[in-house]
Amino acid sequence: MSNIRRQSIISSLVIYLGFGIGLLNIYLFTKQGLFEESQFGLYNAFIAIATLMMAFSGLGMPTYIYKFFPYYKSHLSGRKNDMAGISLAVGIAGFLFIILAGYLLKDLVVQKYITNAPDIVHYYYWIFPLGFGLLIFTLLEAWSWQLHLSVLTNFLKEAGWRLFTTILIFLYSGGLISFDLFIKLFSFSYPLIAFLLLVYLLWTKQIHFTFRISKVTRRFAGSILKLCSFVYAGLVIFNISLVFDTLLISSVLEEALTQLAVYSVAQNIASMIQAPQRGIISASMIHLATAWKEKNLGLIARVYQRSAINQLLFAAGFYSLVVLNLQDAVVTFQLSGTYLSAFYVVVFLGLAKVVDMGTGVNSQIITTSTYWRFELFSGIILLSVMLPLSYILTKKWGIEGTALAQLVSIGIYNTVRVVFLWKKFRLQPFSSATLTSLVLAGLLFAATWFLFRDLHGWTGLFVRSFFFCLTYFAGAVYLKLSPDILPVLQQMMARLGMKKKD
Repeated sequence: MSNIRRQSIISSLVIYLGFGIGLLNIYLFTKQGLFEESQFGLYNAFIAIATLMMAFSGLGMPTYIYKFFPYYKSHLSGRKNDMAGISLAVGIAGFLFIILAGYLLKDLVVQKYITNAPDIVHYYYWIFPLGFGLLIFTLLEAWSWQLHLSVLTNFLKEAGWRLFTTILIFLYSGGLISFDLFIKLFSFSYPLIAFLLLVYLLWTKQIHFTFRISKVTRRFAGSILKLCSFVYAGLVIFNISLVFDTLLISSVLEEALTQLAVYSVAQNIASMIQAPQRGIISASMIHLATAWKEKNLGLIARVYQRSAINQLLFAAGFYSLVVLNLQDAVVTFQLSGTYLSAFYVVVFLGLAKVVDMGTGVNSQIITTSTYWRFELFSGIILLSVMLPLSYILTKKWGIEGTALAQLVSIGIYNTVRVVFLWKKFRLQPFSSATLTSLVLAGLLFAATWFLFRDLHGWTGLFVRSFFFCLTYFAGAVYLKLSPDILPVLQQMMARLGMKKKD
């Protein structure tokens, strides 16, 4: 558990460095007089479509790596391990199919987006390099996680990728490049970090490519095909659910890219609530896969409950901070007044993140277990709820309706997974600390709002944030809501020389 905790903490710090850069980018994108809302909307549409391309072309290869890496490692030396070669070859073949489908279906895309989002049509082919780079990075990232390199991959994806975007923004704002060149250079941002990760793995000799089929591949070929076929369908469904809101807004609302810009700001703010989840997932995957291999349900239960309470503590606290300060922040930072309309979108999307965080690493537990087929079934449930609900509520209430549909869908999705793990393994993520954490966050949110509701500007932002953070952290420590709080504090004090490490 200490190794998972250490990697999770470091990865979370790296991720927050990336989010800090991301916040700067959002500020520059939304600052009055720099970018048009439609341009920021196009930037986010690029990311959403590239994510969908990655999901379709990956053909389940990341899950193949997560599930079977321990078996390959146990039975093959590095140079005879064909897993990396198989994964990249299959992924590249999948993307070639995406290119063909994209070419054949272009007329349909034009028909769907030409009215409300014509810029997507104009830059259509420039989305493909972005999607290909994301695919290759995702495959190499899955490999790197098994080598305990989650800090490096998180740095590249969360900080390095955003820093490249920051450089492009400054070049554009300084008049050195046009927006046309900006978006074309941005399409090579994911290929850049994929290339850097590949160079590092080759340089350190932590990845080798061989296309001679190994005895492990032959032995598990049937299981691998079954896993990839089921999980691939589930991953495609899940990734559709991640970007469907963006695609829906782009196609059905008037002034679609402007509306998407507002929604995307809310998405980015809400995603900050979820930042530690990526670090926890990347640190726990190899431990979960090994625990299932060794039939160690006790370790899986501990990872499940601790991931849930640690994520919930952070998510509830950060969500409270965001809602308390959002409207004041838009005015204080002199962002375009258009973005004040993002408040209720943030409220709903943020709650969806809290729900997802508070139920722990249920997806990863299912994916690495022998019941990985349930990944597909739960994904079908998610999509069957989300697609019609999102369409109906978006048509009725605009982007607020889209966000509400996300909250309802994610709530149902996680409930199904929690119930499944309880029924099959008697595993569940909750404890008495779960309710206590929610009550603590709710009470302190109400107290902070009531005490400082008349303070505005920089003073209001600082005082509200300081009061809430201090009382929330003190309450979590005093109530011992997580077994990881004190060890982390002790490690920090030891490194600062304030206390000898035991």
